[in-house]
Amino acid sequence: MRFVPALEEARLLRRYKRFLADIETATGERLTIHCPNTGSMLNCMSEGGRVWFSRTSDPKRKLPGTWELSETPQGRLACVNTARANRLVEEALLAGVIGELNGFSELRREVAYGVENSRADFRLDFHGEPVFVEVKSVTLGFAGTSQAAFPDAVTLRGAKHLRELAALARQGLRAVLLYCVNLSGIDAVRPAEEIDPAYAAALRDARDAGVELLAYGADISSLEIRLARRLEVCL
Repeated sequence: MRFVPALEEARLLRRYKRFLADIETATGERLTIHCPNTGSMLNCMSEGGRVWFSRTSDPKRKLPGTWELSETPQGRLACVNTARANRLVEEALLAGVIGELNGFSELRREVAYGVENSRADFRLDFHGEPVFVEVKSVTLGFAGTSQAAFPDAVTLRGAKHLRELAALARQGLRAVLLYCVNLSGIDAVRPAEEIDPAYAAALRDARDAGVELLAYGADISSLEIRLARRLEVCL
């Protein structure tokens, strides 16, 4: 996935009210842009750190741009726009990058399922046999290790999705949780038990029920981002 329009580099001044970020461009222009990330963005940013944003001229938009990438305090690149994760996964599915999910005959997005009013990010049909796929964007890394973690804040919604997937697996259906790791320099993913122990417990329950746990890492630059390699999921 290439960034169109091309991203511009800036320095982060501050992130606030969750969805707003003040930045300063190389020419000294100060802007308030949209931060498309509902999480804490723990370890993803630092005031004065480098960021990249996409600028828009759409008169319907209240803000002039969207925060896309961040250089983390550990020197990694993180894609902080969580809306990119599903598009990256779809691109990888169609290109055959995710070998465990190759061979489907139909791909559908945002399919209602379960008993808790959930929507699967993808439903893949393998000649009549459905596979339900939930995607989670991972950006939480730590100094001194190539292992990332999820989530970066307590997520009741994430635990709900795990319960829904586990219920499908117990019914004999194929259910997949796919971590889209939008952080460079990562080899493995683990549950962030120190942040959300309930999510970590739900993840282990889902695995025991038969939910498949996959993780794929992205190659990230200011020009493009793409899923490229399978990563280990550590429980």
